[in-house]
Amino acid sequence: MNDTNETLRRTPLFDEHVKLGGRIVPFAGFEMPVQYKGITEEHLAVRTRAGMFDVSHMGELLLTGEHAGAVVDYLITSDASKLGDGQAMYTCGCNEQGTILDDLLVYRHTADKWMVVCNASNHAKMSEHFRKAALNHCEFRDETFDTALVALQGPKAYDILAKVGGDGPELAKLPSFNLRPAVLAGAKTTVARTGYTGEDGCEIFIENKDAVKVWSAIMEAGQAFGISPAGLGCRDTLRLEARLSLYGNDIDETTNPLEAGLAWIVKLDKASDFLGKAALIKIKEQGLKRKIAGFEMVGRGIARHGYPLLDMQGKPVGVCTSGSPSPTLNKNIGLGYLPTEMTKIGTQFKVDCRGKAVDAVVVKVPFYKRAS
Repeated sequence: MNDTNETLRRTPLFDEHVKLGGRIVPFAGFEMPVQYKGITEEHLAVRTRAGMFDVSHMGELLLTGEHAGAVVDYLITSDASKLGDGQAMYTCGCNEQGTILDDLLVYRHTADKWMVVCNASNHAKMSEHFRKAALNHCEFRDETFDTALVALQGPKAYDILAKVGGDGPELAKLPSFNLRPAVLAGAKTTVARTGYTGEDGCEIFIENKDAVKVWSAIMEAGQAFGISPAGLGCRDTLRLEARLSLYGNDIDETTNPLEAGLAWIVKLDKASDFLGKAALIKIKEQGLKRKIAGFEMVGRGIARHGYPLLDMQGKPVGVCTSGSPSPTLNKNIGLGYLPTEMTKIGTQFKVDCRGKAVDAVVVKVPFYKRAS
C-alpha cells in the first residue's frame, strides 16, 4: 500500500466504483476498490458466475518496429519467437543476477507490434527498463495512463459478452492466451483470453474515453448471470488458490524464477541470449538451496505474509510469502520458501503465527483448478 500523503491517481472507472459502494484504498499509486459487498462474496461470484475487476492500474508498454520482437525477447526469460500474431504468453523479466524484476504478460499483435503488461507497483521501473532497451532499436511508448483495462472472469464471462452485442458473441471462440480486436458497446477494444483468477475469462483493453461505456454495458448484460463487481481483496484470494505469484510477496528482486516455481517460463535453451541467462544457468548448475512450496494449515491459524516457517523442532527455516483462508476450499492455505529438501509433498512443518507455532503440511499446487 502507499503512503496516504502522496498524490494518488484515479482510473477512468473511479466514479463507478464509488456508485457501487466500493471501499477505496491506496494501492500502487492509485485509489482502488479493495471490496464492494465483501471479499468472500465476490470471490465466490467469480468461481461460480462472473466478476469484473478494474485493473487499469496495470502498466501497458508498447514496442513497435522491425526489431521490437527482438528487444522484447532479450528482456524476458521465455521464447518470444514462439508467439504468432494474436498470441500471448506469461513470462518474467530478470536482471543480470537472474532475479526477478517483474512477472509480465507479453502480447504479440503483429511481428512489429508488441505489448507488455507489467505490475502497477513496478510500472516506473519496467517502463524505464524497456525504454532503455528500445533505444536505437525500435519505437517505445508507455500507454499506461491512456489505457483502461478490465478483467471479466468466471464461468459465465462469455455468456455475458455475447449479450453485450457487437463482436461479443464471437469472443467465446477465442483460444486461451490469444487476443483480437473487438467492438463492444460501440467501442473499439482488444480482448485477450487471459486472467489472474484461475477461472476462464478475458481482459479487455479500452481507450480511457470508452471505459465507462464498456464497463456499464458488461455490468448491465451480466445482471441476468449474477455478475458482481470485484475488488483487489478477492483478486488476491483467487490468485492464491490458483497458485499464481504476486510480485512483492512471492517474487521480487531477491528471488529467482527457478526457486519461485517459475522454471517453466525460463527457456535456457532458446537460441537468443536474454538478460540474466548466464546467471540462471549458473544457479541451476549449483542447485537450489530453497524453493517455494504450497501448504495447508493443519492447526488453527492463518499464515500471513512475512510469518516465519519453522521445522518440527521450532528452528526458523523459511518465510511465508502469501497466506489466507480459501473461500473455495474452506481451508487456510499459503505459499512460502523452504529448504529444498522440505518441499516434498507431505512434509510437515510449523508456522509462527504471532508467537504461536501452528502445524502445517506441504501440499500439491495449484490448491484449486477449475474443471476443464
